[in-house]
Amino acid sequence: MIINHFKRTLVLALTISVHFFYAQEKVPTKKVQKGYAQIDFLPIKMPFEEPNMDFTGIHYNVMLNNWAYGGLGFYGAVGGIRGGFFTLGINAGAKVNITDKLFLDTGFHFGGGGGASAPDGGGAFILPHANIGYDFDAFTVSSGWSYVNFFDGGNIKGHQLYAAVQIPLSFNFSDFKNKEKSFSVDDLNLIEWKEPSSRLSLMVHLNNLSVKGDSKFSTGESMAGRTIRLAGFELNSFFNKNWFFFVKADGAYSGIPAGYMDIFLGGGYHLSMNKNRTNIQAKFGVGAGGGGGVDSKGGFLIYPDISIEQKLFDKVYLSINKGYLMSPDSHFLSSTLGFGLKYYVDKDGITTDYETPSKGKFKGIQTIVKQDWYIGAQRNGNFKQDMHQISLQINFFLNKYLYGAGQTSFANFGDAGAYAEGIVGLGVQSNNFFNDRVSVFAQILGGAAGGGGISTGQGLIVKPSAGININVSNNLSLKGGIGYVKARGGQLSTVFANFGISYDISYLIAK
Repeated sequence: MIINHFKRTLVLALTISVHFFYAQEKVPTKKVQKGYAQIDFLPIKMPFEEPNMDFTGIHYNVMLNNWAYGGLGFYGAVGGIRGGFFTLGINAGAKVNITDKLFLDTGFHFGGGGGASAPDGGGAFILPHANIGYDFDAFTVSSGWSYVNFFDGGNIKGHQLYAAVQIPLSFNFSDFKNKEKSFSVDDLNLIEWKEPSSRLSLMVHLNNLSVKGDSKFSTGESMAGRTIRLAGFELNSFFNKNWFFFVKADGAYSGIPAGYMDIFLGGGYHLSMNKNRTNIQAKFGVGAGGGGGVDSKGGFLIYPDISIEQKLFDKVYLSINKGYLMSPDSHFLSSTLGFGLKYYVDKDGITTDYETPSKGKFKGIQTIVKQDWYIGAQRNGNFKQDMHQISLQINFFLNKYLYGAGQTSFANFGDAGAYAEGIVGLGVQSNNFFNDRVSVFAQILGGAAGGGGISTGQGLIVKPSAGININVSNNLSLKGGIGYVKARGGQLSTVFANFGISYDISYLIAK
């Protein structure tokens, strides 16, 4: 009897141990990626005795090791006469400490873009820099030398001052293969995922600018009474339950000639009521905007706004916003009315200020940098010429196979430096095969595009494509695709191909 009791006890202990170790093994390990956000500024000397173009950038860089970094960045004009001049590019560099607080920062930026009838050629440019900086723990500041050269037939080049502010901004993640895996809060409590979550929201929206006052086209013609229709996205990141900062970008698809876009960075206050089913947000942003023939002078704009949100289901809200988009001196003035769908995410932890979650789920995200080749792109003037552009696409996986996508692109070769796209859509991606290294995808995107003499009419394009991913590590893959792009109201109708690299991870959300 004693032996039988011992056997039962041993079997029970082994069963509990197996379950315990299985639970430990099946919960993905938390990884931490160190990185930082950066805002920088440089006054670019323009040719032909034109005033300097004040250029400001927003970047995110990840630390590849203790001293090397890489990342992405946008630039936009905020001073001079080239409002609407925008670029996108990739960063690489090194940060080396001289003392505990002083450091050297040398880096290189390669990108594409242009606009506002500037002498940007095909749009390709380089921007190396060398700075000395000081670390204040919560942020760093640095300043030094930089050089810019729009080398593909452009006339913008020269040496200038470079100043930057960097804010540490790291994130937690797991391998991409863990996407859509769910775990109970009890399992997640056993390991390092037991920590407060951070709240994000992502919104895709349509925004209408009702132009007022003395606003004009660059030709001098009045714009008063016109409505510019925009499509874009907004990302909010919360400091606490009420305060947040946001990044917002839009492009015009109707109402004026193609080519207008804007990018804003700002902050706001969030107030919830009705058991978190109704939200009110007040926001204020500063940024750059112009193009499409709009005279926004140097390009610096401000954006005060208030919105109301109503919950539709789960964490999805309908948003309606009203406000102003304008230059500080009202040189360009418009009132705004927008409608959007917003999705809230509590990520990187399992405790939130908003609800008591019962489980955590890992969601997939891909950040893709690629080079597009438009074969014989139709131009204004009834001729064709190849056009190339640098492109950033972000895929958010809605389930194991379906993803929502946002993409922005800027021309860098092919004499179309002012051309840009801002498009969104849906895609599907297969499971991996061939030794878990290969997958295929198909997607359809659409939105705003224009500038650079490309024949897009008022700016609305549709862009289906398909392609292949080849994994080179747990979180990196090579990506290639072919597709077709068609403009509504313009002549652009051509085949394109692309090739790039994708950074693939999953992140934990509380549910």
